[in-house]
Amino acid sequence: MSACRAGCGACCIAPSISSSIPGMPQGKPAGVRCIQLDDSNLCRLFGKPERPNVCLAFDYDAELCGDHRDSALLNIRWLEECTG
Repeated sequence: MSACRAGCGACCIAPSISSSIPGMPQGKPAGVRCIQLDDSNLCRLFGKPERPNVCLAFDYDAELCGDHRDSALLNIRWLEECTG
């Protein structure tokens, strides 16, 4: 079983987030880097109560995330376009 790739950050860039994020009170549009994503592509809110519920609910999925960060970005962007 695989797990989330440390430093990937695709789920913090590709999808839109409509709920408030600390530093982004209106959420974020698809394709925009979350302000809470650090230079190593790690979430500054991970494990903290301020982390939005939508982020807590997102989990690694081998089919969605693929074998590489670029695959994850493409797949999540495609899913966003299909559902947005």
